[in-house]
Amino acid sequence: MARDTRTSADDKAVREVADSVMRTWAANDADAFAALFEADASLIGDTYMRGREGIRAFMAQGFEGPYKGSSVVVEPLDVRFVRDDVALLVTKGRVEIPGVPAETPGLAFFATCTLVHGSGGWLIAAYQNSKATAEDS
Repeated sequence: MARDTRTSADDKAVREVADSVMRTWAANDADAFAALFEADASLIGDTYMRGREGIRAFMAQGFEGPYKGSSVVVEPLDVRFVRDDVALLVTKGRVEIPGVPAETPGLAFFATCTLVHGSGGWLIAAYQNSKATAEDS
């Protein structure tokens, strides 16, 4: 069973990772986006990516292609601390693409992040998202 060792500063720092995801995505900055992840992180979205460099390369291609000029909205729904240095962050969000209505199917998602705390602060060790249905979003 997870023990809740949450402090308000830790809770705020974990939630700020979601803000950083939004900020780096809005800037279409693949390097800054990838820097939010541990060196050996995994990301599961439309595909499986392993490692910060794999995530960076995928996002760089996306920011030059289908995600060019896009932004993402990420709303934290739940933060739980498994240990003092491990947190689970559950979010709801959507990709916003210029000229595409926000209610377009396939743009809304739910995601789970496993974050670890180290010398670099809170970093994403694993991320997985699932498309939200119209009823969910």
